[in-house]
Amino acid sequence: MAESAFQLVSEIGTQLGRQTRSGKDSLLKLLKQAANALSEIEQPSTSEAARKLEAIKNLEVSTKPLRKAIVHGLLQHKDKEVRLLVAICISEIFRVMAPEPPFEDKYLRDIFKLIVSIFAELADTASPHFSRRVKILETIARCKCCVIMLDIDCNDLVLETFNTFFSVVRENHQRSLINHIISIMTHIINEEASQTLLDVILRKLVKDGKGAPCASYQLAVSIIQNCAEKLEPFICGFLTNCILDRDAVENELKEFYHEIIFQIFQCAPQMLLAVIPNLTHELLTDQVDVRIKAVNLVGKLFALPKRHVAQHYRDLFLEFLKRFSDKSVEVRVSALQCVKAFYMASPFGTESHEVITALEDRLLDFDDKVRTQAVIVACDLARSNLKFVPPKLISQTSERLRDKKIPCKILMLCFDKDCKEFRSQNMELVLAEDLFPVLLSVAERTRHWIHLFSLFTPLHVKALNSVLSQKRRLQKEMQSYLALREKEKETSSEEMQKRIKTSFMKMAALFPDPSKAEDSFHKLNQMKDNNVFNSLALLLDELKIADAQTIRDKFLKTVGDRHPHFEFLSSLSSKCSHNIFGSEHIQCILEHLSDNRYGTKLLEASSAKLLLAIISIFPSLLRGSEAQLRMLIEENRKINDKLIEVLAKAAPHISVKLSDIYPILERVCREGSRIEAKFSVAAIAAFGGVSEQFIFSKLCKDLVVSLHAGQNIPTVLQSLGCVAQYSVSAFEAQDGEITSYIYEKIFRVDSSDNINSYNDASGCTSSCKLKIYGLKTLVKRFLPHRGTHARRQIDELLDILSNMLQKGDAFDGIITCENDKAHMRLAAAKSVLQLSRRWDLHISPEIFRFTILVAKDSSLFVRRLFLDKMHKLLKEHVIPSRYACAFALGTSDCPKDLQDDSFKYMAEFIKEYSREARIRQSSSVQGGAITDYPAYIVVFLIYFLAHDTGFPSENCPEEEIYAQFCSPLFNLLEALVNATVVDGDMDLVNDALLLLLSIFRAIKKAEDVVDARNTPRLHIIADFGFSFLKSLNHNDASSAHAPALILLPSSFFRAYSGCLNQSPFNDCFIKKVVQMFKSRLSLPITALPKRGRKCQEDNTKLAIIESNTLYLASSEKVDLSTTEVETRKNMRQDITVGHRQKQGVSSESVRLRECSINHQHSASKKSKRVLEKEPLSSCDSVTRLSLAESHISVQTLERDALSLKENVRASSNVVSDPPKYSKAEAKDTCSLNESNNKSETLIGQRIKVLSPIDRCFYSAVVDGYNSQNNTHKITYDSGEVEVLSLESESWETISNSLLVEREVVLAESNSFQLQHRGLKGTIGTSGGAAATQQQKVLPSEECGKLSNRTDLLPAKVKRGRKASKDTSASEVINLHEDAVAKRTRRKKI
Repeated sequence: MAESAFQLVSEIGTQLGRQTRSGKDSLLKLLKQAANALSEIEQPSTSEAARKLEAIKNLEVSTKPLRKAIVHGLLQHKDKEVRLLVAICISEIFRVMAPEPPFEDKYLRDIFKLIVSIFAELADTASPHFSRRVKILETIARCKCCVIMLDIDCNDLVLETFNTFFSVVRENHQRSLINHIISIMTHIINEEASQTLLDVILRKLVKDGKGAPCASYQLAVSIIQNCAEKLEPFICGFLTNCILDRDAVENELKEFYHEIIFQIFQCAPQMLLAVIPNLTHELLTDQVDVRIKAVNLVGKLFALPKRHVAQHYRDLFLEFLKRFSDKSVEVRVSALQCVKAFYMASPFGTESHEVITALEDRLLDFDDKVRTQAVIVACDLARSNLKFVPPKLISQTSERLRDKKIPCKILMLCFDKDCKEFRSQNMELVLAEDLFPVLLSVAERTRHWIHLFSLFTPLHVKALNSVLSQKRRLQKEMQSYLALREKEKETSSEEMQKRIKTSFMKMAALFPDPSKAEDSFHKLNQMKDNNVFNSLALLLDELKIADAQTIRDKFLKTVGDRHPHFEFLSSLSSKCSHNIFGSEHIQCILEHLSDNRYGTKLLEASSAKLLLAIISIFPSLLRGSEAQLRMLIEENRKINDKLIEVLAKAAPHISVKLSDIYPILERVCREGSRIEAKFSVAAIAAFGGVSEQFIFSKLCKDLVVSLHAGQNIPTVLQSLGCVAQYSVSAFEAQDGEITSYIYEKIFRVDSSDNINSYNDASGCTSSCKLKIYGLKTLVKRFLPHRGTHARRQIDELLDILSNMLQKGDAFDGIITCENDKAHMRLAAAKSVLQLSRRWDLHISPEIFRFTILVAKDSSLFVRRLFLDKMHKLLKEHVIPSRYACAFALGTSDCPKDLQDDSFKYMAEFIKEYSREARIRQSSSVQGGAITDYPAYIVVFLIYFLAHDTGFPSENCPEEEIYAQFCSPLFNLLEALVNATVVDGDMDLVNDALLLLLSIFRAIKKAEDVVDARNTPRLHIIADFGFSFLKSLNHNDASSAHAPALILLPSSFFRAYSGCLNQSPFNDCFIKKVVQMFKSRLSLPITALPKRGRKCQEDNTKLAIIESNTLYLASSEKVDLSTTEVETRKNMRQDITVGHRQKQGVSSESVRLRECSINHQHSASKKSKRVLEKEPLSSCDSVTRLSLAESHISVQTLERDALSLKENVRASSNVVSDPPKYSKAEAKDTCSLNESNNKSETLIGQRIKVLSPIDRCFYSAVVDGYNSQNNTHKITYDSGEVEVLSLESESWETISNSLLVEREVVLAESNSFQLQHRGLKGTIGTSGGAAATQQQKVLPSEECGKLSNRTDLLPAKVKRGRKASKDTSASEVINLHEDAVAKRTRRKKI
């Protein structure tokens, strides 16, 4: 049988060797026969050496034809089935000829590549070929032939094999298959272990070990267990280095070494005998975040069941106990969080009692946060198993309930994402049932609430509002459901069912377990007992706590505790009833205020705040107490503002007529304080109803009379402004008279008239204060409530604001002291911010710039208030994000506290707006825009800096001056690409990086709309910004989630219409400026924490500037230093001329798309604002640039669309309007390559080609020329081949150094756009000018005037650009329409 198999294998091999073009079917048939024949052959097993040698020789002879056929043809076959059968034959040949390799070394690499590719298909268990693949795996595992890859130095294939096994292993794989995989991996590691293979295993151990263990995690565990002896030196060395000096470890897994320790300890604890004691070093370190992580790790190790780690590592446990009294609050809290798991793992051990003693000590900690955490832990222990908790701990915990701050802290747990037990859904029960004893009267509860409110911060109030708001939403939704249910009885429909289902979803979301609650609501809907629904309706209507409790008790008693839905009905009835606050609380608060029994203004104020907090959510609770509230308002107390606000919020829900309350409110509008007047007008609007217009008209007339009489002008102005917001028509009837009064009687008054009448609170004169009040009134005219649009013109007001921002007063010639001017600038800036909510389109670049300039105001007081106001408005998302660039200005030339706050505000803005931009971008409903990303504010910061009067002169060679001037930009860039700002989200960092690079390129293609003379400044700042980014990026950047388009606001920029002028600075100077900035950081190096570790006194600024190196994700890498980009074959763009689109010639190249963006310019007399037609934003697009614009092919547009312009004013770099030349004229004048004959003569010539990306020359040989598309075949010294149009390149022959360059000519327009679809792959970067620009061709006599220019290359460069120094206009040529080039990676020579 064996002889026939030998013969058959030999014959099949011979046939396969003879067939050069055999069909697939015949090939498969022969390979199957060969595989079957090989399977029948056994390894020589004779004990006689001679016979064994003979048998081996027969094997070699018989299989030689087949082996030859495999390596000389079958190995390269593309068909999957053929490759599978070839792999089977190979595995069988390995088996029968083991232990010697049956193939020569030069073929083994390709053979193992084939085998690994077969392994990659093992995940497809449903494939009909699955069993064959498993057979190959089994054979390879038994032969141990994979270790041959180590002998032939195929370490990359070994790594690929490991990654393949981890990616294909599945839970449903048979155990035998997994054992074969483990066997192969174990043999390789036992043969030659390495850190690289260990990293692959550890990566799966960490990333796949979270959540339910998956197959790849189990595989990693098995490998570690099987190869513990071989891997132990690598693991111990790596982990020990991470513990002792993590920063010196060059391995990305160092960020996860705590998790690695925990995972390995669970599967192979003997490997870490030398590592675990070193954790004591981390428990003693000075760095707080390291101690916290060490405490968490050690706590998890101690909590492992049946391990007794605390006993085996006693010294480590003793040091862990000391962390309960650590000097850091965060460390003590972290230690407390480990107590429950530690204690429950071994409640009767000696170590557990020591931990409980430490917990008891923390109940008396001096920090309320630690005390609160100790109470929570003690309660958790008691809830888990009360019999295990010592009575002493229970007693001491109960004592802590007397701690006044504990209820406040418990309330703050609403915001703790990790504390599910105290979410708003559960907190309601705590406040209603657990906060006070059951028998405590409502009056006493109210008194305690008032005391609590005296301790509340705004965050506490926010937490309480969250709890109450959720309760109110459920009550409203429940009322809607009950109404729908009644309608359903009459007319049931599918639409009705959908509405009911939606209602259930909304209510279920307000329960701790939404899915369970939703199911219970559906079951409730099926109940036929109307008494259940009637009782719920009564609970919703009952406002008194006592009566509501009676109804609820009766309801639950009727339902019975044996009812299947008793638990849900009990919870639902609690949420429907007013069990936290009722009308009795309101009465008690009003009585306390009326009796004035406290004697302290603090408690009176806290009473009013509590009343306002309750009524804001439950306004109907004021019913029955209207008369008492009215009496308090009439007494004109200092808390009247809160009382009137309560009245305004409750107005629609109480039985009070406007005619009864109007006299009081009208008097307050004239005689009260400004805040009281504000809420009084709001109350009148709430009560107004159909008579609102008449009431406001009358009120407005009365206020105008008071204004002319000079009676309490600040309050009257406030009232008039509020009336303008509630009733536009009523104010417009008196608008002329009011505006005239403010202009003539307030704005035109000199501050010198009452220079001594300073306002103690504000520090400015009374006349200045009146001007500010008048300005606020004028501004409110344009910000009406209820969505009403003001129909008046805003230009006049904007002119006044512009004057105030520049000169500190509304009109020229007014004598004003410097202090008042500062306050006026602040008021004007705040007014612009307010107007930007609705009128941002009308705010000119000039006014925007003067507004941002307030962040650098000479008055530190003004700077502080302006930045604080900006931060507040940005957090509320009520102003455009572009104003956030003011934070960057606050990071330099300011006192340290203001700098710190500016860094903090900037970091908060970047973090919040980055994530929201990502959400909008991924939303299929809203979509997203590049302008949503915080990195886009760099556009406006660059514009501001370019217009700054402090811009260094062109002749200034001092790096320090430029470093100081550009420091706001550098600080902003550093924050935008700092991963710590966005909690380590590398996708957001990569998005910001790519957007910034594209912004710099876009600005290099644009010019200043307002003043073209500032265009060179824009380009210079863009160069500085790009160089700074390069200095940060020492690693690679991921291009994931890159935004699609770059938009430049048309009111600030337009397409650059001139030739690129020489930059006054070279790369060396720019790099020195960047280095100078880094060396001038105010903080000493010793004050900076180690990268990745937060010091105890760390602040936001340190987090932003703690490292001058940007560390980015390694996936989809881009290296800024190499500045290289490969062509995206799957990326396509269309050429657009007018509104017609046509496909480009090459499908492999990204094309330029150009179209005009219509925009309109209109200006008022003074500010000359640029207004857009579209009511979108000031960021309407003038330029759209593709992020993939580096290395793109540019196709010339229609000949009649081309225009060339000249720029000869080199001294000032001012762009002038040149005469136009045709495309033909340009070619005749400027082309250096006039004929194909000359191009053909370059064949065989050695040349140097300038890379437009890294600006280096690369030696190459011209190997060929294609006359059809005018391209040359270039072979570089590195061996890389490229097809280029030398007309579009900068190159020189090595013999005569002839430099040839060209400039791409595009259609002349005021705007252009590049668009790309489907950004993929990697994007290289480099600093410089726009890749494609509207260029100019000069007459021959002027060709020399533009010499000695330096091309500033773009971060993502296109084919065809001006690329060299000393480019003259006579060298400008047009790119041939078919000249499409590809750029590959180049290495410097």
